[in-house]
Amino acid sequence: MKISEMLLPEYDLEVVNTRKLLERVPQDKFTWKPHEKSMTLGQLAGHVAELPTFLSVIIRTEKLELSNTDLRPFQPASTAELVEVFNKNAVDTRPTIAEVSDSDLGNEWQLTFQGASIYGGRKSLLLLNTLGHMIHHRGQLTVYLRLVGVAFPGMYGPSADEMGIFEGGHPRQADS
Repeated sequence: MKISEMLLPEYDLEVVNTRKLLERVPQDKFTWKPHEKSMTLGQLAGHVAELPTFLSVIIRTEKLELSNTDLRPFQPASTAELVEVFNKNAVDTRPTIAEVSDSDLGNEWQLTFQGASIYGGRKSLLLLNTLGHMIHHRGQLTVYLRLVGVAFPGMYGPSADEMGIFEGGHPRQADS
């Protein structure tokens, strides 16, 4: 089995979970942040929405030098735009993952700034790390949403907002 065939089901699951969460980000709270050193809610959500594209960059290139690029963080203007950009990035990235060879995934990749290495390694491992990076920031996003009072869906089971489906430690039966 190819590495991409093992990665795609995980990618697909995380895309679905991430979309569910991004759909709950309130645009009227985009400028809120929990601490002066933290990103705003809009910046964090925008970063999460961009991360699928980073997988494609790793696959398609050998290096990214940040000081020579015009990349700027995505700043969503609305929740609709946030979800739209995430959906586009996720859909555009999937075929890139599906088509990459194991040989290409064995190549090294580097992220540098002014020539200094920031992040790098074998592409196959960097794809897993980057998917984990998206999950990490999605976890941060759940904390932000909780702090601004937004109910959100569970990712791998029910969230605290959905725990009402359980009574006495067992799932409640649907009403007949």
